[in-house]
Amino acid sequence: MNTQAVRSFSIPVLLIEDDPAVMAYVQRTLERSGYPVVCCESGVDALRLLETGDFLGVVSDMRTPGGVDGAQVHAWIASHRPELVSRIVFITGDIANEETVATLRETGAPCVEKPFRVQQFIDVVTKTLGKAP
Repeated sequence: MNTQAVRSFSIPVLLIEDDPAVMAYVQRTLERSGYPVVCCESGVDALRLLETGDFLGVVSDMRTPGGVDGAQVHAWIASHRPELVSRIVFITGDIANEETVATLRETGAPCVEKPFRVQQFIDVVTKTLGKAP
């Protein structure tokens, strides 16, 4: 196998989640399904990682601390990393919030509502990012 093929199998999913318990749950779920994961707790940290890192896709909470939320991460990706814009999955416990609804409508990004079942989440991730190697 050539190094390019090996490399493509190891590109991680970027997980943006500020709740440690949810982060651990989602990370475990993704890793058990074959996706390597890089975790960060805020949109600000995510943008730093996205500036230089290679990612298969992004799983992001809608609301994150530090002044950069999921909608702003999506907007940054659309401007700076357009190849990733169709590979974003939002997770939120705040689906009734008007801002959340507006963001989902504007971006067209899939969203999985917390709490979610593992299979429901993985189905959305697989459909959005492709099957894990």
